[in-house]
Amino acid sequence: MLDDADDIHPLFYGAPKTTEFKKLRKRIVQYTREAIEQYGMIERGARWLVCLSGGKDSYTLLAVLYELKWRGLLPVDLLACNLDQGQPGFPATVLPEFLKKMDVPHRVEYQDTYSIVVDKVPQGRTYCALCSRLRRGNLYRIAREEGCSAVVLGHHRDDILETFFMNLFHGGRLATMPPKLVNEEGDLFVYRPLAHVAEADCEKFARSMNYPIIPCDLCGSQDGLQRQQVKQILDQWEKNSPGRRQVMFRSLMNARPSHLLDPKLFDFAGLTRDSGEVTENPQEIPKLR
Repeated sequence: MLDDADDIHPLFYGAPKTTEFKKLRKRIVQYTREAIEQYGMIERGARWLVCLSGGKDSYTLLAVLYELKWRGLLPVDLLACNLDQGQPGFPATVLPEFLKKMDVPHRVEYQDTYSIVVDKVPQGRTYCALCSRLRRGNLYRIAREEGCSAVVLGHHRDDILETFFMNLFHGGRLATMPPKLVNEEGDLFVYRPLAHVAEADCEKFARSMNYPIIPCDLCGSQDGLQRQQVKQILDQWEKNSPGRRQVMFRSLMNARPSHLLDPKLFDFAGLTRDSGEVTENPQEIPKLR
């Protein structure tokens, strides 16, 4: 690491010197760099809007992106952004003070989406869907105003797995958060560079660095959330069979349309037997395992 020199970025001042932390930091950087390269996120000279909620994941995202930029491995400009959504009790000064202290270019914007969510969502229903839509719309607007080509989010491996199982259990589809997508308007990328990073690693990293973590009281205070139920299932599976999460995550990178049931992804009707005759465009029959 570059911490042996005097010219480290302020985000890494006071980093623990233990071997365990150095391995953790190296692993997070390696997985993030791997995702950025694998999914083609880099446009040289681009500007990224790095979204910060004040949670452990967004702090980890910001730090690792600056680590890669500091090493010359991420040739893009970074603008940190926090959207204060007007949640009661939200410590509005924490992130601006932290970002200023860390010498990180940033924009903090206040938009009271909390009142809209509380007014529109029936009692007993969760706020997450509407809250997310309103937040995303504002972030897209800010990205355009700041000349950014991408909105960068802190979703990690476990978020992606949980979303997959939520769609499987409740949505009737095989889908999850992609590491890279284009918004509906077609003018912005959405990136998730922490796609390969475990939530536990984000937790250990942010707390080891003593970043001022802000909990999400709006969503986290509601009981019976589908995501929390799925998380409990995954936690139990991981407890019974350590490493299960990583195996399941790898399956998302190893899809076989011919072994699923969606005729839009694979031409089942067009499959033919090998009759011994040479055809002009034979359809290869998938090998069963």
